[in-house]
Order: sequence, then C-alpha cells, then structure tokens
Amino acid sequence: MTKPKSKKDAVRAPRKRGTTRRSPVRRPKTKYSPVEIEEMFRRFAVQRPEPEGELAHTNPFTLLVAVVLSAQATDAGVNKATPALFTAADTPQAMLALGEEKVGQCIRTIGLWRNKAKNVIALSKALVEEHGGVVPADRDALTSLPGVGRKTANVVLNMAFGQPTMAVDTHVFRIGNRIGLAPGKTPDQVEATLVRVIPEHYLRHAHHWLILHGRYVCKARKPDCEACVIADICKYPEKTASEPAPLVAL
Repeated sequence: MTKPKSKKDAVRAPRKRGTTRRSPVRRPKTKYSPVEIEEMFRRFAVQRPEPEGELAHTNPFTLLVAVVLSAQATDAGVNKATPALFTAADTPQAMLALGEEKVGQCIRTIGLWRNKAKNVIALSKALVEEHGGVVPADRDALTSLPGVGRKTANVVLNMAFGQPTMAVDTHVFRIGNRIGLAPGKTPDQVEATLVRVIPEHYLRHAHHWLILHGRYVCKARKPDCEACVIADICKYPEKTASEPAPLVAL
C-alpha cells in the first residue's frame, strides 16, 4: 500500500517560465461594522441635512477654478481672492481674454499664485479647444485638464453634477486613518475603502460630511471629542469622550 504523500512531497504544477507567484491583494479594512457605519452617517445626515462646500462659485467653471486654486490653500483664503476674478471672468472664454498677468494680480494672496495663474489659463484654453467651453461631467476628461487631479475632479463631479464621488482631502484622509474608518497610505486607498463601505444612500453628501467634521470637530491638532456626534461609535484609541454630542441640525 502506497503511503499518501505529505504536503512537502505533493507535486506542484510547473510554473511558467518568466512568471512569479503573486500573493493575494489585501484591501484595507474598516474597523466598523455595516451597522455602525450606517448609524455614523445617519447622525451626520441629521446634523447637516444639506451640507455644502465652502468655496464660493457661480457655475461649474468657477467651481473648477476655485478648487484648483484651493490646493495648499484654505477655502477662506481662496474666497477672499476670487470675487474680483469671477466678476471679471466667469467663463473659460472670458478667462482667456483676461490673460495670465491679470489672473495673477487677482490671486496674488493665494499660495503658489504664479503656477496657479498659468494653470487657470491653460485649463481655460483646454476647455475652449477640447470641450467647447463646457466643463465636462467626466472624471477622465477633467483630470486631463492642466492642474486638475483626482480630488479636484471628484469635487466638481459631486458639487456641480450631483455625482456620488468621494473627494479625499487632508481632512478626509486624516479621519479615515485616525478613527479607522478607511485606513490607507494614499488618498486613493482611502477613497476606495470609503466608497466601498459607506451606504449608497449616503454617498452623495458623504465627502462633505467628513470634510466639515474634520474641519470643525475632528481637527488635526486636537480633536474636539466633546462636540462629536459619533463619539460613542468612534474607535480612535485616544478619544476623550464616550458619549455623543446632542444632534442639532446645522
């Protein structure tokens, strides 16, 4: 009687030349159950039923420009600089006519204003020449524009066109990692986990809720846990409150 072969003796299928054995891809995991995430975003929805972005704009084009200008700058700082700019030019055609020098004069108070002025003119030119002066409602088309990255495209798609996108800025990235909602080493990893775990009926406003929560409550230096509406759900090991703040619509 032949003895059964051990695992070490088991015959393995020959590996094709030039190939390597791949380990399975592990997706980042959230620390929360579906029930906890549902309750988390239910509370955000009660607190801010209709959240809005804080960048001042009048149409999809001015929104796109404002988001481009907000890179490495605050929304408040951008809002101080853009009224004069958007009064003079609120279309790609008008922005091109205004010219790089005058655009730069309008946004001199914003960091990296020289490069941003170049990008505003370049993206305006691309919109006129490639899209008939209309901001496209497509991520690939948006990210092909000068100065427009994935986060900027997601903001525009969400705010201008109502698409359920997840824009991962510094606040969303921090919250995703700090509380374990969507751990990730890159914004793309955090985004991928968030769109996977957040219930579909909350995705439309989810990125605004997380941004505002990070800006005013779960702050970078010192989280205000006493004012947090998800304090009892939060799994941040250094949180200072175990009871949620009263839910008041803002």
